[in-house]
Amino acid sequence: MNTHNDMTPRAAWMLILAAAAILMITMGARLTTGLFMSPINTSTGLGIARISFAMAIGQFVWGAVQPVFGAVADKWGSAKVIILGAFMLAIGTALTPFVSSQWGLILCMGILSAAGAGAGSFSILIGATAQRLPAERRAFASGFINAGGSFGQFVFAPLMQAIIGGAGWVMAMLTMAAATLLTIPLAWPLRKSAGLAKAGPAASLKPVEAPGIGLGAQIKIALKDPSYLFLHAGFFTCGFHIAFLVTHLPGEVALCNLSPSVSAMALALIGLFNIAGSLSMGALSSRYRMKTLLALLYANRALIIGAYLLAPKTPMTFYVFAGALGFTWLATVPPTAGLVGKLFGVRYLSTLFGLTLLSHQTGAFFGAWLGGLSFVTYGDYTWMWYADIVLALAAALINLPIREAPVARGPALAAKA
Repeated sequence: MNTHNDMTPRAAWMLILAAAAILMITMGARLTTGLFMSPINTSTGLGIARISFAMAIGQFVWGAVQPVFGAVADKWGSAKVIILGAFMLAIGTALTPFVSSQWGLILCMGILSAAGAGAGSFSILIGATAQRLPAERRAFASGFINAGGSFGQFVFAPLMQAIIGGAGWVMAMLTMAAATLLTIPLAWPLRKSAGLAKAGPAASLKPVEAPGIGLGAQIKIALKDPSYLFLHAGFFTCGFHIAFLVTHLPGEVALCNLSPSVSAMALALIGLFNIAGSLSMGALSSRYRMKTLLALLYANRALIIGAYLLAPKTPMTFYVFAGALGFTWLATVPPTAGLVGKLFGVRYLSTLFGLTLLSHQTGAFFGAWLGGLSFVTYGDYTWMWYADIVLALAAALINLPIREAPVARGPALAAKA
């Protein structure tokens, strides 16, 4: 018996709201790291390239841990994974101000903080809810949870900038570390038995597993499926864009001789507008082909970046650019997760979507790292913007051949999403 058949409406909402709140905190911590680049550089003298590399390691680790934590969550429950991640994220963030070497930054920001945030991120949260909710509510739930992450960016970006300006970047980091511990009580509704109606001893708390198919076999099937690989390629581009911007947008603003408050407000606007984008994509994913929605999102990014390059670099340009780009920002998550669930079912969604997030964060590694190299080599980010446009157009095209139909998961069974 699937657990979602026994979930009460109130418990379903508690589950969705808790997952959204957890993502608000973990993504708020992840998507505001660019605000600390200049203060860390001033404090340590390491240089933009070295700090960018440490942050790039963090982008990759955040993605690399998600299929691992997803597999753990699929087997032992999401709540335990989220609590472990909360401690890792808090410790890594709290230690960052007290290191002064590149290796210290890699350990604290690149490994501890990033892995901790990954334990409370998309694959674990969307997987935990999808396994318990009926199919018709999954797209909405993933959009709503995703909006929580965007709201975190909207809240944390101006808050962290205000603390940096008023009390210094060390106090801002320590405040962030304390805030991440709030995910521990929020993990309570995600424990395995939460919200289930009393259905008698025959009711199983474990989602149904297809006969004759295990996690390893499912992964092998998925990695041979062209549609799944196309999703990976498109998500690589998404990660490249996002990591480049959250890491280097403050530097781009500084190159235009504008105040740091402009970059904080731009990051906040990206988060605010992505709330609308995430909710819209969550709703549209249940009505239209998800591959078409993804192609449109990536194509729009290319147009938005092209328009930004042609516009005068004023605060209003950055705000309009942030709002337009924000609508597409992480709005790719609901249709991507939806397609993975549609192709292979939800039994191993935390793991399979975690693998797509690994591709996303491989792109993020290059976006953060190459952005720093571009700045050091050329003195600006022009070539990175061009690369963004080319990759966005390629991602739009590669999503079009995706096949939206369940993939057979065993010799005698077709999976049902």
